[in-house]
Amino acid sequence: MSIRTDHQLPDLKYLAIVPAFNEGESIAQVCNHLLRALPQFDVVVIDDGSSDETARLVPPQARVVSLPFNSGIGAAMQTGYRFAAVNGYDVAVQVDGDGQHRPAEVVRLVQHLLANNLDLVVGSRFLERKSYRQTIVRQFGAWVLKKMLWILSGGLETTDCTSGFRAASRRTIEAFAHWYPEDYPEPEVILLLHRAGFRTGELGVKMRRRKGGSSSIGLISGLFYVFKVGVCLLLDTIRKPWPPCRLPGATVAPTHETHW
Repeated sequence: MSIRTDHQLPDLKYLAIVPAFNEGESIAQVCNHLLRALPQFDVVVIDDGSSDETARLVPPQARVVSLPFNSGIGAAMQTGYRFAAVNGYDVAVQVDGDGQHRPAEVVRLVQHLLANNLDLVVGSRFLERKSYRQTIVRQFGAWVLKKMLWILSGGLETTDCTSGFRAASRRTIEAFAHWYPEDYPEPEVILLLHRAGFRTGELGVKMRRRKGGSSSIGLISGLFYVFKVGVCLLLDTIRKPWPPCRLPGATVAPTHETHW
């Protein structure tokens, strides 16, 4: 049974963004857990052009924004952040549609964000738990990207830069609504926010195994991912995606919304 946790958070407007691509096996359970455990949160599922019944299986208490075709995690998350910006949310939390992220840990992320006046908090699998299981390819890739971030940022320490479990402040929501990296953007976001003067942090969290479906990153795609993100990180040292005139309080055009 889920435990209500809304009394642990101040009276703000919260949103759980659930990007989903072919997560029909788990999306209903994920949404129901979030809705029961976090009544202070609204839930929006970004259906990234799924070819299964992901969108149809989302509970009616949650909202659905359906993209016409698969656009990747970057486009899905920017859609979610645009939804959050347009609708005036103070905090947005990215929660994967595969069931790995626990509702109780969502509260801890938000508490850490607010208590430390941060702009982004990443839920780390490795900050406190060194034994979290990963494949050799994933371990190697995470190590390479961690070292690149440390070098390119001038010493920023991270333990889980590829984690998609993260909480964002209103300021960060508005930044991401205007621009967000494509494909697998998690490491890029940390470097870009750091360079733009945003305050980021990590919090050790527990994660479950996937409830259904399969990971989108295999051996070959995993190696290509590391190479591609590495190149993007190098380019990010000269990129300025968030002009000061855009932050904070910039106007965002409404996003298309579909009700199910």
